[in-house]
Amino acid sequence: MKKTDVEALDDNFIRIIGKEWMLVTAGTKEHFNMMTANWGGVGFLWNKRVAFIFVRPERYTYGFIEEQPYFTLSFMGEEYKEVHKICGSRSGRDIDKTAATGLTPVITENGAVTFAESRLVLECRKMYHTPIRQADFLVPDIYETWYGEGHGGDHTMYIAEITGAWVR
Repeated sequence: MKKTDVEALDDNFIRIIGKEWMLVTAGTKEHFNMMTANWGGVGFLWNKRVAFIFVRPERYTYGFIEEQPYFTLSFMGEEYKEVHKICGSRSGRDIDKTAATGLTPVITENGAVTFAESRLVLECRKMYHTPIRQADFLVPDIYETWYGEGHGGDHTMYIAEITGAWVR
């Protein structure tokens, strides 16, 4: 993978997050986990290039994100849907996702984990997090649709500075 300036990327992040999906990976080279996600975005906030993601506390990856200052967003391409299915439906508590997917871990300069098969990687340093709260919804039916009975816990939103970008 080749390091690049995030501002040089031509990707449409609305399209790739929504359709291609991404792997959110956190932890250390010795112990990490990844999960499939398609809620999030990229933008500019606090005079920084940022990414924001949403993770439910019951997800195994959540603990890794909480423990480490960095996480990565890895975009694999639509041909990796099977990888995304495994990482989105199976817990790292129960299986070794690296072995199950055949992905090759790569460690960034800041110690974050990504994968050699990624076509695009954003390394992110956490700056802010907050839980999603029902009382803060201005359109109540959104909460009922996505967080009502049977949907799991409320997400935590993370805002992180993009500290590195790589392309294949």
